[in-house]
Amino acid sequence: MKKIFLILFILAAVPVALYMVFIPDVSSLRKNNPKKTSMMRYREAQWVAKGQRRKISHVWAPYSRISPYLVKAVIIAEDDKFWRHEGFDFEAMQKAVEKDIKAGRLKAGGSTISQQLAKNLYLTPEKSILRKLREAVITWKIERTLSKRRIIELYLNVVEWGDGVFGAEAAARAYFGKAAYELTPMEAARMAVVLPNPRRLNVAGDQRYVNARADIIYNIMVKRGIVVPELDEMERGGEAEAPMPVPQAPQSQQSP
Repeated sequence: MKKIFLILFILAAVPVALYMVFIPDVSSLRKNNPKKTSMMRYREAQWVAKGQRRKISHVWAPYSRISPYLVKAVIIAEDDKFWRHEGFDFEAMQKAVEKDIKAGRLKAGGSTISQQLAKNLYLTPEKSILRKLREAVITWKIERTLSKRRIIELYLNVVEWGDGVFGAEAAARAYFGKAAYELTPMEAARMAVVLPNPRRLNVAGDQRYVNARADIIYNIMVKRGIVVPELDEMERGGEAEAPMPVPQAPQSQQSP
């Protein structure tokens, strides 16, 4: 009888254990900001393996202190259906799978912002079926637990914008010497462009790809009425005449 009870207990415990492994508790993210993400720890481990003494650059900025141009530009560049989907863009995923089949390996993206948030918070960049399954389950939970505004706020604060530079605030200070809420439409477009490969693409550099893609995103914002070119030019002109100095992002400053 005891053996039967033990077997039943194990059979019941295994699904629960798997559930706990695959779905971290995301409910605390409703009110609490993550201090250090899985991706940050992954980057630190890489530096240690190379014998490098480096620290993560990260400063938390609430949604209200992030330029609305950056919010719009990132959504246009990364996940234009963000406000409408429930965590997954199946059309984009299908195209990604087709590219992977042709390439013979897991390569293409197709991930939504919610999926990327799940990866940044809890996973690593490894390419495997198991990781994609975990990502999908965590994404499902995130979408059913958090508001869209909270999801994009979290994403903009934890995504990597350069080697070891995490979050919009640290990136804005590092590349443009200003706070995230002060970013112009073109600066926002440039930041959005580099997200797929932030360690190869330079936000403030002169790479042809970054320049061309930023122009495309900027023009989309103009067409959608997000940016009025004449006003943008006036604002940039005023900024050029009297730039406001902003302290550089402190190293490894985590969310409160």
